[in-house]
Amino acid sequence: QVHFVESGGGLVQAGGSLRISCVPSGFTFGFTVMAWYRQGPGKQREWVASVGGGGTQYYTDSVKGRFTISRDNAKNTVDLQMNSLKPEDTAVYYCNVPDFGTNHRVQYSWGLGTQVTVSS
Repeated sequence: QVHFVESGGGLVQAGGSLRISCVPSGFTFGFTVMAWYRQGPGKQREWVASVGGGGTQYYTDSVKGRFTISRDNAKNTVDLQMNSLKPEDTAVYYCNVPDFGTNHRVQYSWGLGTQVTVSS
């Protein structure tokens, strides 16, 4: 059974930084594209960033230059380093495996996520 355990969220002031982590299990991690998603208050869940098995990264426009997605295939973890945080980054952040050919659907059920709150 596939599980995602997200951690590292918290409360930070605007302009600050946070690093969140995800530990997935139940599938072969090393060759699988991994992605971070977020759902802000009153908003739909949206894709944030993806990283391929070889480390190629993709970002939604609103986080480019501020967020960095990375993975450690030896430890089976995927992280999201978030810098220059803005109040609009406030959301619950989730990791998952994007569906084939699109970032807008995922292959597995969601974990509990980790709350990131950015105060102004």
